[in-house]
Amino acid sequence: MAEHIRNFKKFWPLLIELVERDIKIKYRKSVLGILWTILNPLLMMIILSFVFSNLFRFNIENYPLYILCGQTVFNFYSESTSGSMTAILGNGALIKKVYIPKYLFVLSRICSSIINFLSTFCALIIVMLALRVELHLTMFLVFIPVFFLIIISLGVGLILAALTVRFRDIVHLYSVFLTALVYLMPVIYTMSFLPHKVYLVVMANPLTNILIMFRDVVLYNALPGGMSVLVAVLESFGFLALGFYVFYKQQDSFILNL
Repeated sequence: MAEHIRNFKKFWPLLIELVERDIKIKYRKSVLGILWTILNPLLMMIILSFVFSNLFRFNIENYPLYILCGQTVFNFYSESTSGSMTAILGNGALIKKVYIPKYLFVLSRICSSIINFLSTFCALIIVMLALRVELHLTMFLVFIPVFFLIIISLGVGLILAALTVRFRDIVHLYSVFLTALVYLMPVIYTMSFLPHKVYLVVMANPLTNILIMFRDVVLYNALPGGMSVLVAVLESFGFLALGFYVFYKQQDSFILNL
């Protein structure tokens, strides 16, 4: 463990360079640049709020904010894991030339997604102020669900990065999975809206528990429940342990498949 920590400190400047590169590449030749991280969820919030509150008549208090919270959590998971999936493939030329701890490429994608998440969260605060929604003290506890979200995304990202080097079709399959996933967590609907069997399926999704905690502390002035936190710890660190296991099991063969 001490050796891994020393190795991480040694390559810390490289991680910062990788994160800066990822941000620059994403917004290269874009007029608005990083502002799109704010505008994109706001525009989607407006569209989804109109469709589901008027056409489907979801009667949810502060529904635009309800959707924006769901988008904030889902978009981070989607962006970070999708980026992590191609982290090794996208840096194949560099990996073949010099020794670099390969997990840094995955971690850099997670870190760049965190920066985008912070921009989106700022947009959420701005919308709350614009709608004159009270900002509760529990909002300072938002780091709890966000921490679990980052951990589970890193675990999944490591798994995807390792498997995608060998099985390139995962890139296409995962995009289909993400399309389904947005409906398997309460981004646009409430849990009370669901039939019992569907409710159980949605609750089995680890992101659902994290999203509920996120909304509780941001919108509803509620503390995360002890059981919710315990479940999040077990699920997120379980995925992280599995991710490191799969990644380290496969990393020696990366160079043969790049």
